Amino acid sequence: MDGTKNIVFVFAIWCSLTSVGSAADYGWYTEGEVEPLQRVKLVLTNPLDIGRDNCPIVIKRADMPVENIPERWITVVDPELPPSPEPTREQLREMSGYLIRKETNGHFLVYQQDDIDGDGVWDELFFMTDLKPRETRTIYIYIGKSERGLYEHKTHSGMGNYGRHVVPFWESELIGWKLWFSDSADLHGKRSPMLTAYPEYSRNLSGYYMPYEYGSDIMTVGRTFGSGGICLFEEPALPDSVSRPRFTPYTEKGPFLDTRFAYDVVVNGPLRSMIRARTMNWNSGRGEYEVEQLYTAYAHTSYSTCMVKFTKFFPAEPATAFGCGIRRIMQEYDTFQKGGVVISMGKNVEIRIPDEDIGDEGLIVDFEGIALVVRDDFKPEYRNIDGFDGNHVFRIPVTPQRMFEYMIAGGWSEGSVNRTNDEFTAYVLAEARKYNNPVTIRISPSEKKPESERNK
Repeated sequence: MDGTKNIVFVFAIWCSLTSVGSAADYGWYTEGEVEPLQRVKLVLTNPLDIGRDNCPIVIKRADMPVENIPERWITVVDPELPPSPEPTREQLREMSGYLIRKETNGHFLVYQQDDIDGDGVWDELFFMTDLKPRETRTIYIYIGKSERGLYEHKTHSGMGNYGRHVVPFWESELIGWKLWFSDSADLHGKRSPMLTAYPEYSRNLSGYYMPYEYGSDIMTVGRTFGSGGICLFEEPALPDSVSRPRFTPYTEKGPFLDTRFAYDVVVNGPLRSMIRARTMNWNSGRGEYEVEQLYTAYAHTSYSTCMVKFTKFFPAEPATAFGCGIRRIMQEYDTFQKGGVVISMGKNVEIRIPDEDIGDEGLIVDFEGIALVVRDDFKPEYRNIDGFDGNHVFRIPVTPQRMFEYMIAGGWSEGSVNRTNDEFTAYVLAEARKYNNPVTIRISPSEKKPESERNK
């Protein structure tokens, strides 16, 4: 398999069974008067000996036996979950007629149909489920018109004219990121689960001086890689020397000469949200490059992934390699590094410096941790570099597709999860295992509901 695989590897099995009358493992789902007459069975398998709560599942439309499905004609169902009862009149008054009605043979799973390339046709179906160690689980995709289903968003992506420049934000309810600096992610800690980016950029609130319940920015980025950024290794004779798009011979010499950046909101969904960042006119002095990055936040998680694709790659040195990194966290006192994982941990971290203008004494927290994970199949090589104020960086051989991806994560002592060194380290190592060992998915042919089982 090449390096372009998703978090979830989709393995489609096409067999010679006809679509009508194929064997069914579970009864057919209904919801109120909605009776889908077509479905596709997915068989998910967790290859690991650890459980996977809120596991991201990606189904590519191109791998489906049925692709031309109208919007709102999909219902994702776990047949082993208890069906919802008929809502009460009071619940309907509060939530409206879009509330899910009485179900049979399983329970609706929140999902998204995401148009990644912006052509008006969904590319990926995304949902989340829980899998026990080594568990194999059946999920159905039902096809039939249904308009009901309301669900709270647990992720957000957006852009604001924030602090006199355009800044993209993406977040889960547990932690958030933004590109205050165009190529290095900043980190926002949540004290309790909630989405905070929209009030921050719409009202231009200082990330360090937001209402207490909204949490706080907890990262000093400056010249560093922050909580995640990319680079190139262009000088084989200087293995710790890196080139970065924000620092070139043309830095701050105007947009006609300097590296340029542009952003798009790709997905703003309940379960995952995406920002696309385009880097253009990157002239390092040793090569010319353009690159797209797709940053994704996932519900119920403290990590983001970033897919990187170089759309222009003209290095002067043939041995030029990809790279990505994180800063040495402020007041770093401990690190963990093994394979494609590095974790930087700080204690008594000054996340907000004193501000004499307002008489503020700053803010110090007991613990903060950040992490970077590069999948093993990209063959990452670790570097601890002093340049750009100190960073943990991975060198990655150039792939045939000129693509790679990585995961970033963050936690702090005032959050609702991952509050200590041990908790955060355990979390990152578990997620790194999952990242390297994706769920396998078998997609069966479409089947139609037998006439004998249809409601008359």
